[in-house]
Amino acid sequence: MMTKTVNELPPLTVLYDGACPLCRREIGVYRCVRPLRSDPPVCFVDVSDAELGLPSALPPGTTRQQLLARFHVRGRDGELLSGAQAFLALWAALPGWRWLAMAGRVPGAAWVMERTYRLFLRWRPTLQRWALRLDPPPGPTNAHDNAPR
Repeated sequence: MMTKTVNELPPLTVLYDGACPLCRREIGVYRCVRPLRSDPPVCFVDVSDAELGLPSALPPGTTRQQLLARFHVRGRDGELLSGAQAFLALWAALPGWRWLAMAGRVPGAAWVMERTYRLFLRWRPTLQRWALRLDPPPGPTNAHDNAPR
């Protein structure tokens, strides 16, 4: 198994719940951001993916359940951030989103963001059910796709 040096790791690794329809949509938006340099500033890891080879891929001292319960990012140095601090770190790494990270640095803003995020987490299961209703059904999108030719 080949290990990467610290400088070869992405500056930020997003650890997200790919089984959550809300999370998938949001991460989809972030993935579409074009980096300013050739090396991508962010790596995305779906911690709900059973193929990931967890728990060895988990940050030390964490469980899959902890990572699925809140939004997390891990810096190149291994520092693990969650909640509002994780969003601020992600936004700071993405072109076009940096203004939001700067707004979050205004005194008191991160505190308000964290409280708002915690409130969202209470409503997350209900919002997930609503979002699932908006997902297209699995399978062919056109009835003619299965027609014999």
